[in-house]
Amino acid sequence: MRQQVSRRDFNKLLLSGLAGSALGALAPFQRASAVSKRVIIIGGGFGGAAAAKYLRKLDPSIAVTLIEPKAVYYTCPFSNWVIGGLRRIEDIAQTYTVLRNRYQVTIIGDVAVALDPLRSTVRLKSGKVLNYDRLIVSPGIDFKWDAIEGYSQSVAESRMPHVFQGGAQTVLLRKQLVSMKDGGTVLVCPPGGQFRCPAAPYERASLMAYYLKQHKPKSKIIILDDKEKFSKQELFMQGWDRRYPGMIEWRSAAAGGKVSAVHAAAMTVSTEFGDEKGAVINVIPPQKAGKIAFDGGLTDASGWCPVNPVTFESTIHPGIHVIGDSALAGAMPKSGFAASSQGKVAAAAIVNLFQGRVPSSPTLVSTCYSLIGPAYAISVAGVYRLGVDGIVEIKGAGGLTPLDADNDHLKEEADYAAGWYDNISRDNWG
Repeated sequence: MRQQVSRRDFNKLLLSGLAGSALGALAPFQRASAVSKRVIIIGGGFGGAAAAKYLRKLDPSIAVTLIEPKAVYYTCPFSNWVIGGLRRIEDIAQTYTVLRNRYQVTIIGDVAVALDPLRSTVRLKSGKVLNYDRLIVSPGIDFKWDAIEGYSQSVAESRMPHVFQGGAQTVLLRKQLVSMKDGGTVLVCPPGGQFRCPAAPYERASLMAYYLKQHKPKSKIIILDDKEKFSKQELFMQGWDRRYPGMIEWRSAAAGGKVSAVHAAAMTVSTEFGDEKGAVINVIPPQKAGKIAFDGGLTDASGWCPVNPVTFESTIHPGIHVIGDSALAGAMPKSGFAASSQGKVAAAAIVNLFQGRVPSSPTLVSTCYSLIGPAYAISVAGVYRLGVDGIVEIKGAGGLTPLDADNDHLKEEADYAAGWYDNISRDNWG
């Protein structure tokens, strides 16, 4: 895909924060009445944190409560940098101190276990019941644990981490990689269907290869894929040939990549063409909407949550907005940047609705940077609007790193990636 806009100009726009905040819905608002409206947000990731902050910025009269069990939220973006040894786990830790102290968001460290759309209530694990005028659900993803024979949450936590939720899983895979003997094989097993951050497994393979090339150069990585193609495939494969020749092998589903079963004790996985043994095995199971979205009846047959693309209000339960990875958001990918954009749009829509206004159709932005090694990154970016079929990508408004990009361009992409993470972290949690 050849972009119509200067790639560098587009990236500068993203880094400046304009693309993330200059959404059509984020126009100035008149203040609401003195009667405080109550918005509860479930989930403090990229979507939930952005929604909380921008609700309070747009209308400080709204009482905002954020329900998040983790005092420290470890992001999935940049977790691969930790696995590859380029950042520390502390570098991807986010807290809610600024949201609480500066923006006066009430933070409740608990788990939402039940929704009652008719009574407009949320019940917490502690037994407490909270009332709301509008609810935002941003629970991220859950896993289809029964999709791969032998795989389970306990296996993920002990032998074969998925690392699609940051924190303990990130640390476990990093430890396994460091402990592996030189000459070992690392298996990466990405899922088919919709899943969080489509490029993440391939960036992970890249940065594990970066670590192995330095410390365990006789080792190799095999990607056993449940797909026939993947995000930014040509760019990744070009990067692997340049930086890690012969170290990374990718097998499509048709070429024996589809994993049907795992055997944790033996550290093997089964495919149509036989078993593969790994010293380190990163199994990424198929995914679905977060548990509370399922339990609250917000999902359809797809396993995700259908929403009104103007407001991200559920088409199943009015008054509840679903954002981030759990939402069916048309052409938008499931990514941290997309979730943050959706959080701002939902916040603006809610303020409009409280004030009796009709929310305007938003323009949304998403970008995904992938590091192949130090000073070598690639990216894909998109701008989205509402079409007759929901959220569609505006052709030519975003773009993909060119295959003929020179070393300066690739280094610049890596610099933009680091700047993007710092800026979006500050925008959401700071």
